[in-house]
Amino acid sequence: QVQLVESGGGLVQAGGSLRLSCAASGRQFRSYAMGWFRQAPGKEREFVASISWSGSNTYYATSVKGRFAISRDNAKNTVYLQMNSLKPEDTAVYYCAAQGTLSTDYYYNDERRYDYWGQGTQVTVSS
Repeated sequence: QVQLVESGGGLVQAGGSLRLSCAASGRQFRSYAMGWFRQAPGKEREFVASISWSGSNTYYATSVKGRFAISRDNAKNTVYLQMNSLKPEDTAVYYCAAQGTLSTDYYYNDERRYDYWGQGTQVTVSS
C-alpha cells in the first residue's frame, strides 16, 4: 500500500513558477514509477509527466515539454514537478500517481496503469 499526498499548489500569475511535491508513505517507493496528471474543469484527466523508478527516464506531455520538469528523491520518498512559464491553460487539479514497475518501458501516460493516487492539489494560473 502506498499513500500519496500532494502539496505546493496555489495561485500564480501567468509566466510564474510553482513546484509541486508528492510525499509517499511506505518503504517500497523506489519500486514505483511516478506520474503527474491534471484535470481542468469540464475536462478529462490528462497525463502531464512521469519518471521511472530510478529517475533515469522521464516523459512529458507535449503541452508541458520544456516548461515542466519531473524529478524524484528516493531517499525522501518524494516526487516533484517544477512548473515554469505557467499559462492560464495549466489551471487544473494536479494529481500524483504511482505505478508498480521497475521497467523503463512502461505505460507512462495511461492512468489505468497507475495503482495509487493522491487527493490532488489545485493550481490556478491567472492571466
